[in-house]
Amino acid sequence: QVQLVESGGGLVQVGDSLSLSCVASGRTFTLAAVGWFRQSPGKEREFVAAITWDNGTPFYEDSVKGRFTISRVTDKDTVYLQMNSLKPDDTAVYFCAAALIFHAQIVDSDGVYAYWGQGTQVTVSS
Repeated sequence: QVQLVESGGGLVQVGDSLSLSCVASGRTFTLAAVGWFRQSPGKEREFVAAITWDNGTPFYEDSVKGRFTISRVTDKDTVYLQMNSLKPDDTAVYFCAAALIFHAQIVDSDGVYAYWGQGTQVTVSS
């Protein structure tokens, strides 16, 4: 079992930055990748970014490339999502998720991820 706890959400203005954290606990040695997803009201959950646990290879959804940066500190079992140049469309609940098996071709599929956090709200006000 792996437990995930997100933090860092909040209310910001357009163009502001925000950094989310995801702390993993439990059997973290089994992790293959950690991803961030988001869901806004009336929309399906969508992939944002992911990072492989062993070598830190990042993956991004096209709309956040160049604005968001995912990173991890394995000694702290923590994954970060640095979000810059925030837009109203970035408003959503952001979820951290952990995968025990990783395939680059399906990194954006939520079915790959076995464990999920409770989510943290990000609101970008115009």
